[in-house]
Amino acid sequence: MTALLQSAPVTLPSAQGQGEWQPRVIGLDLSLTSTGVAGTDWAKALRPGRRRSHERMDWLCGHIHVGVQEADLVVVEGAAYAQGGQAGHHELAGLWWLVTQDLWRHRIPYAVANPHHRTIYATGRANPAQDRPRKERSKVAKGMVRSVAVERYGVECEGPGRYDQADATVLAAMGLDWLGYPTVPVPDTHRRALEAVHWPELIPTAAN
Repeated sequence: MTALLQSAPVTLPSAQGQGEWQPRVIGLDLSLTSTGVAGTDWAKALRPGRRRSHERMDWLCGHIHVGVQEADLVVVEGAAYAQGGQAGHHELAGLWWLVTQDLWRHRIPYAVANPHHRTIYATGRANPAQDRPRKERSKVAKGMVRSVAVERYGVECEGPGRYDQADATVLAAMGLDWLGYPTVPVPDTHRRALEAVHWPELIPTAAN
């Protein structure tokens, strides 16, 4: 799906000029308390601690900018619409716009994938823990995505931000797959999630 956003396009080298080139794709799972940031083989969680309000926003935006400034593509998790009435939603939406505005300003291409896209790509289902009691489903699903990050992609996701790291790892893998550089084969039942993501325009460079 072509993005209905003003992201810069992704420019790829021509087939003749690719050689050993690999795109640098970053996944971002934005959160006010623990933002997941991941690349091909690493992940970390940005945790602002006791910072609040403008200080927290400034800290998060600054650290996120450092992590994405050399990216060829950033895959940002979009809003979960069911969470619109939850506490902190207004501030989290503000963080999302600050981050994507910074990407736009610096002409860093970005895509937007919602949580269901990410979970389908990881597990093949939007609600992989549907057979569990309702109160357990969210935590079980998060654990399943984390297992995928560790077992499929070899990225250790540990500590308080382990689920955020795992989400970001899967987002980065989605971007690499869309660009044609999948790190590992993924079944079509999982890859169908790529069709629903809002991707930027893709521009191959003309061969010399």
